[in-house]
Amino acid sequence: MSTTSVDVGSPRPDRRALRRQQTIAEILDIAQQVMTEEGVNGLSISEVARRLGVQPPSLYKYFDSLMALYDALFNRGQIAHLAALQAANEQAEPGLDALHAMLDASGRWSVENNPIAQLMFYRPVPNFAPSDEAMEHSFAMAKLERGALADAVARGQLGPGADSDEALRVVSILMSGALGQTIANEPNVPWGTGNYSSLLPRLIELLRAVYPPDTEAGSRTKAASAGPT
Repeated sequence: MSTTSVDVGSPRPDRRALRRQQTIAEILDIAQQVMTEEGVNGLSISEVARRLGVQPPSLYKYFDSLMALYDALFNRGQIAHLAALQAANEQAEPGLDALHAMLDASGRWSVENNPIAQLMFYRPVPNFAPSDEAMEHSFAMAKLERGALADAVARGQLGPGADSDEALRVVSILMSGALGQTIANEPNVPWGTGNYSSLLPRLIELLRAVYPPDTEAGSRTKAASAGPT
């Protein structure tokens, strides 16, 4: 008589936990849709519950407040945004090329996920402050961009001052201007083709004016790599 082997070492899937995660994902999808239609401040527990087909108190089993729901949306957006930047960074040459690729990926993702981008970058909800956990991904994003600036300095594309937190803030200001103008004036125009986002390459070139490359150091580096004549 044959028997069916059972791998007793493999834990059984927790169906209740799986169902909970599926419901949370569904709630977040609905919440993002509400914000797309009604604006970031138009989100409410009652509207999400109505679209989900449950009573509002049922949602408090998953999110104990509206601010907790916003935080979950913020966190999910940060994870997806960081993944887009990481992919762009991996496919580009180190330095200014990587910085441009990451900022371009950031802008494209933000336009495609407009309400979440507003929540992440412009804080339109009064009294909302993201949790430390949700902010961790933002710090990882800054680390990627700071690394690209350091590579740009090492390659002689920018001066030594660009390897700094100040330069990271300059990049943030340039990017927020391009993105803010795009979201405000051309929200339905594909990134890179409008009156504002198409200027991103020129904005990045401004970094050379703010942190001019050390041309003498660059000449010495080239001479050293060429060897004796």
